[in-house]
Amino acid sequence: MAGIKENTLSRYQQIAIDIANRIVNQEYPIGAKIHARSTVANTYQVSAETARKAIKLLADLHIVEAKQGSGFYVSSLNNAVNFVDQFKNVKTLKDLKHDIHQTMKHQLQEYKHLSEMMNQFLDQTQRFNTVDPLMPFQLELAAGCKHLGKSIGELKLWQNTTATIVAVRHNGQMHISPGPYAVLEAGDIIYYVGNETSPRRVRNYFAMASE
Repeated sequence: MAGIKENTLSRYQQIAIDIANRIVNQEYPIGAKIHARSTVANTYQVSAETARKAIKLLADLHIVEAKQGSGFYVSSLNNAVNFVDQFKNVKTLKDLKHDIHQTMKHQLQEYKHLSEMMNQFLDQTQRFNTVDPLMPFQLELAAGCKHLGKSIGELKLWQNTTATIVAVRHNGQMHISPGPYAVLEAGDIIYYVGNETSPRRVRNYFAMASE
């Protein structure tokens, strides 16, 4: 049956729809005689009672009419079209509802997946910060930076930036734990540890003197 989900209808409705479709397709033109109930029952492999209910439904909708002692005849193409369209519209609404549910289900799955990835990202970030909090940052001091010519002790870097210098590369030589008397010069690279705000504060602290 074109356009109809059979499992949404009773058997006699399915038969009525199929006959109506045949009328719409001109297999049964206006005035054509519909087979007797026994023939309908045999054609669709149903009981005589089911066949009777199917033909009665078509008669109630004025798609066919009974002639005393003669049987049923096709009486209205328009009513057959309306009957078929009615169930097509029901199918369309059911399909739309199904599609909406499927889309919502898919979106919920995507949201769950995104939430899991976000939790994993936050967990990995926390693990990184927890496992390796002493991973040093670095900054090259360009000519014109503030505080050049000062010793590490004079800088009071921790008080101003929450960072601690752990090494200085000077003239290509790495000096680990340079101590408070090491003087910073242009071209030096400082290595320091601190929290997540330290890099911004250190950059601002050593910003160009003209900025």
